[in-house]
Amino acid sequence: QVQLVESGGGLVQSGGSLRLSCAASGRIFSINAMGWYRQAPGKQRDLVALIRRDGLTNYTDSVKGRFTISRDNAKNTVSLQMNSLKPEDTAAYYCYGDIRGYISSGNYWGQGTQVTVSS
Repeated sequence: QVQLVESGGGLVQSGGSLRLSCAASGRIFSINAMGWYRQAPGKQRDLVALIRRDGLTNYTDSVKGRFTISRDNAKNTVSLQMNSLKPEDTAAYYCYGDIRGYISSGNYWGQGTQVTVSS
């Protein structure tokens, strides 16, 4: 069974930094895109950043220049370095993976980690 486990959320003041990490485990053959989505209370889950296996990245406009996504293909991990955090970045952050497993394939999600930015 494939699982994504996140770590690194927390409370930080405006202008501060946090680093989120996510590790995929299970019977994994390969991982295509990995990324991060976020969901604020009462809002839909939106893309924050995505990284393909070849390293190509995509960011939502509001985080460009502040967030950096990276991955380690050998370890099946993805990270999100978040700098210059703003109160509007407050949300639950979910790790995402487009994973091809030996038993099943599809889109997988982590359990979510809370990021709270105080003003």
